Amino acid sequence: MISDLKIAKRILCEVSPRALAKAMKFSVNGIRAVRRFNRRLQEGKQFPAFMMISVTNRCNLTCQGCWVTPTPPTDMDPALLEQIISECQSQGGRFFGILGGEPLLHEGLLDVLEKFPGAYFQLFTNGHTLTREVAQRLRRLGNVTPLISIEGFEDVADERRGGQDVAAKSLTAIENCQREKLLTGVATSVCQSNFDQVVGREFLDDLVKRGVHYAWYYIYRPMGPNPTVDLCLSPEQIRQLRQFLVDARTWAPIIVVDTYWDANGQAVCPAATGISYHITPTGQVEPCPIIQCSCDRAQKDRSLVDDVEQSDYLRGFRTLAAERTRGCILLEDPHLFAHFAQDHKAIDSSGRDSVYDEIATMTPRPSHDMGDDAIPERSRLYRFAKKHWFFGFGAYG
Repeated sequence: MISDLKIAKRILCEVSPRALAKAMKFSVNGIRAVRRFNRRLQEGKQFPAFMMISVTNRCNLTCQGCWVTPTPPTDMDPALLEQIISECQSQGGRFFGILGGEPLLHEGLLDVLEKFPGAYFQLFTNGHTLTREVAQRLRRLGNVTPLISIEGFEDVADERRGGQDVAAKSLTAIENCQREKLLTGVATSVCQSNFDQVVGREFLDDLVKRGVHYAWYYIYRPMGPNPTVDLCLSPEQIRQLRQFLVDARTWAPIIVVDTYWDANGQAVCPAATGISYHITPTGQVEPCPIIQCSCDRAQKDRSLVDDVEQSDYLRGFRTLAAERTRGCILLEDPHLFAHFAQDHKAIDSSGRDSVYDEIATMTPRPSHDMGDDAIPERSRLYRFAKKHWFFGFGAYG
């Protein structure tokens, strides 16, 4: 409770009034979107509450385990992006994750986001092109929260992300956001090389000092042409990460986010619940960003809502994922997923034309399902939010 009050005080004092107002409006609209989504599920429908959209496959870094390939370089047509946002809004959707590649390399992106003041956008970025001028424009927009990737520091970050001075450039982006009073987040994909740097009190304390308002933790997924499987977490490290997140939410004056576990600590696959899907720069609709097989495509002058609602592939994936595991089916049983996708004649939506070959070489890896060792939420607020607003959709019976 004390940490919740500290978080509220920080956000009220550190975030600009415009950005704060937009975030609060999103909070209300987000709850409404989830309720509408829940009603759709009860009616046998499946259009998601939130949409993740990759607006470009171009990037200035070459991260280990990245599934995005800039060949050929592709930016989403701004008109298609506008259509997708408009259709999602027609179903009550107001939240959009904007991904890449590096989304800020899409020159027309902020012009599109400006056209939708009633929507709220989370910008997944490495921050290297998030200059002071970009931060100033984000402040004027108010409806964008930058989520800046920090994958460790110094040599660890450079090796993990395939660049030089990677962490320093990302930290500069945080400074630019803090100066402009943006609601700012940091995303961390936890792996073997950065575990000791990012899973600990010192890391969160440092983020608070830098003016970061929320930290979003992911578990490393070994995908793409350079999967680097030796970076995968062990089952014990996954358990340690879960315990750290649960404990941190009781003391840290920063919002600590995950999308892997429900209120009781049971593992969850968001794609199995259907709460969100992912759309590639070419418009291919995927269950989630790492599952690069698709049967459906967003296209101009064609109803995305109708295509998603009628998709046997998306419906079948939700059933398959929920019945096979509470964790990640692609990590735990890649070959079962490959057979399912091939049976549905799903195309390779990666742009590499090698996804099925890549999956064929995968061996099962531990996911986030801890079975009987589930660790329930300790924070009352976070427990309530997960139970009523995010993962209470009956995907697992």
